[in-house]
Amino acid sequence: MKLFKISTIAIAASLFLASCDLNVLPEDKISEEDFLSNPKYAVEIVNAAYNQMLDFEMYSFAWIGMTSISSDDADKGSSDGDAGTDKDKFDNLLFDPTLRSLNDVWKKRYAGIYRCNEGIYYLSDVNLEQSLKDRYMGELKFLRAMFYFDLVRSFGGVPVVVEKIDFKDENKVNELVYTRKSKADTYAQIEKDLKEAIQVLPLQYGSTETGRATKGAAMGLLAKVQLYQEKWNESYNTAGQVIATGLYDLLPDYSHVWREIGENGKESLFEIQATLGKGVNGYTDVQGGRGTPDYGWGFNTPTVNLVNAYEANDVRKAATIMFTGQKLWDGFQTPTTGWSNPRYNYKAYHSRTAESWNDNKGETAKNVRLLKYSDLLLIRAEAALHIGQTAEALTQVNAIRERAGLEPLASVNLDQLYRERRLEMAMEHDRWFDLVRTGKAQSAMTADGKLFVIGKHEVYPIPEEQITLSKGLLKQNPNY
Repeated sequence: MKLFKISTIAIAASLFLASCDLNVLPEDKISEEDFLSNPKYAVEIVNAAYNQMLDFEMYSFAWIGMTSISSDDADKGSSDGDAGTDKDKFDNLLFDPTLRSLNDVWKKRYAGIYRCNEGIYYLSDVNLEQSLKDRYMGELKFLRAMFYFDLVRSFGGVPVVVEKIDFKDENKVNELVYTRKSKADTYAQIEKDLKEAIQVLPLQYGSTETGRATKGAAMGLLAKVQLYQEKWNESYNTAGQVIATGLYDLLPDYSHVWREIGENGKESLFEIQATLGKGVNGYTDVQGGRGTPDYGWGFNTPTVNLVNAYEANDVRKAATIMFTGQKLWDGFQTPTTGWSNPRYNYKAYHSRTAESWNDNKGETAKNVRLLKYSDLLLIRAEAALHIGQTAEALTQVNAIRERAGLEPLASVNLDQLYRERRLEMAMEHDRWFDLVRTGKAQSAMTADGKLFVIGKHEVYPIPEEQITLSKGLLKQNPNY
């Protein structure tokens, strides 16, 4: 049962970088003056930013292509003749600025950022008790940081906009909306937002507000952001602060982490909240078994490379990869023939008989995990290895391995940790970014039969549509 339901607000649908008509106020209901004088509406403007994460272009098909299908964890899947718009291009590292998925990820992240900026602007003047106002602003800063983190990992330095923009002010638009900041400056804003959010967010909420950003979520994301910048000491310490709260732990059964039974559990730092009829649009559908019976589109299928990466007796393999001709955890028998692909992403599977279900496979009630405690432990371990805290690294890695049903390691190095991270986080949209940031992308892609070009493929190209809208002010990444 989902306890936190995200409100739907009347919002004009348009590109953040193309329009001045995007409004986050519930204007069909109230005026700006009424909004500012009535605190009961404040939560709606915050919920509008959360609600952005449910869009098809946010954490569904486009994001799956960029974060998973590009990597050695997954193939395009589906049928040979179905490109999935451009997923065949990602599968073969044929990135170019015209790919729709790149533009979808760009424009929707900025639409979310716009909602955060507008929300912070209006909340600063609303008649609301100060601590609640601060908390709401902290939630919006957390979400803004997450959206920018997605962008900087994907494209490098991007335009950084953290204020309400008057789109009639051409100079301001050119200066902020159409001018890329450096990668370091983009990360600096992400860190600033997270550190400010940490100061005002609670460690826990009451049961009616489950799913909102917490202090632990903000600290966990900050630790990850610091890791990506190779701020080893800071990442190590921040991850340690999350551990020290005592609020989080590994679920005993790895297979439960991505099922309904594990939602908002002790292993979750932050996840997208989905309800029946208001789910993460397309997430389970595009990854479900394609054919007869019809369970989905069949994309993002686990590779043989991933299948062979697991040690014998690693329980994570059976919880991550669904095979044809297999009885699933809910009793469903996958067909031996009839589906287009031999393997599918088990973590994206949503049961029609043992979980909440209303026959809408396009928007299931499946939450999508964006930040987990096991991820945090691996962040702590990786940072520990870089600063000589090898005993701490070994402790965290062995905790992960114990849950996986594996023997403990006597010692651990970076390559072993990267391998453990891959298997723990398989099909969870981190693999591509992990390969790039650790310098392992070229060798891993070569082993998977793909050509990774150093100096090019570390970032995706800036979408051509956005460069056109900026009249050339947005500059393209090198070698595209």
